[in-house]
Amino acid sequence: MLPNLNCYGDYRGLGHRPEDFDAFWKEGLEEVERSGTEFELEKEELPSKVADFYHLWFTGVGGDKVHCQLVVPKGVEKGEKRRGILLFHGYHCDSGDFSDKVGWAAEGYVVLAMDARGQGGLSEYKRQATGDVLHGLLIRGIEEKDPEKLYFRDVFLDTAKAAKILQGMDFVDEGKIFAQGASQGGGLALACCGLVPDIYKVQVCYPFLSDYRAAYAEGCDDSAFDELGYWFRYRDPLHKNEDEFFRLLDYVDVKYLAENIKAEVVMAVGLKDTVVFPKTQMAAFNRIKSRKRLLVLPEYGHEYLPKISDELREFFEFGK
Repeated sequence: MLPNLNCYGDYRGLGHRPEDFDAFWKEGLEEVERSGTEFELEKEELPSKVADFYHLWFTGVGGDKVHCQLVVPKGVEKGEKRRGILLFHGYHCDSGDFSDKVGWAAEGYVVLAMDARGQGGLSEYKRQATGDVLHGLLIRGIEEKDPEKLYFRDVFLDTAKAAKILQGMDFVDEGKIFAQGASQGGGLALACCGLVPDIYKVQVCYPFLSDYRAAYAEGCDDSAFDELGYWFRYRDPLHKNEDEFFRLLDYVDVKYLAENIKAEVVMAVGLKDTVVFPKTQMAAFNRIKSRKRLLVLPEYGHEYLPKISDELREFFEFGK
């Protein structure tokens, strides 16, 4: 039987927002601010009638080099401002091919697609971590017992810096910044909008990185959350540190950052999703206070969701 989203209508997730949550992220954003918005560009020579392609590098918190793809429409005149979009990829993957972004450039968008640290792309991840480093990044840094050491703390702050860089480009309209992502990318897009509330619009599909306690309770071994069960099996089989484990993950739980979002939001969910449980997605969606819309595909799971792109052309203001 498919889950009924009506039962999640008021669901806001398990656990509690840490008392110092806002202070924790304020301090992180101040670190980003101190690091500036400087970046390096390297032209990628690919044939196109509509776009120019660049590798963009910036220094993230902790000193790691973060890589993005920058795609700029040809013919942008001096003083002209174009819409911008931030693209975030799925877990363990990368930002894809430059050619994937040509359609956005053809519609007038400046595209910045970030490679998450230490995953499939070119971004560095050099931080040393105590404890298990064999399986997964969600639990990386957990045994440091300090939320500042968590892997996703750094990645969330990278999304904020990427947004600031895009907003600061001379040919980008800083008031018309969009964000998009699916799975991990959806979680990163929501986190980015929670950290940079002046982002204009965000569209996500089945966002990951929300409601870790509920994901574990659902039975996470065959899901994107499998690292949770893995850690207990190999690091804490008697669950003596369970409370501390989830307390630390609360700092990088997207559902709490979702409360700060001011962007207009569209979220798509497939009710057969066993990779990122719909319940965990709704915990984030229900905390969003800005204008929002939910697209539900009952017969689909964690996969390509048809008809969504056409449905959202007006949302993305194509043709304007």
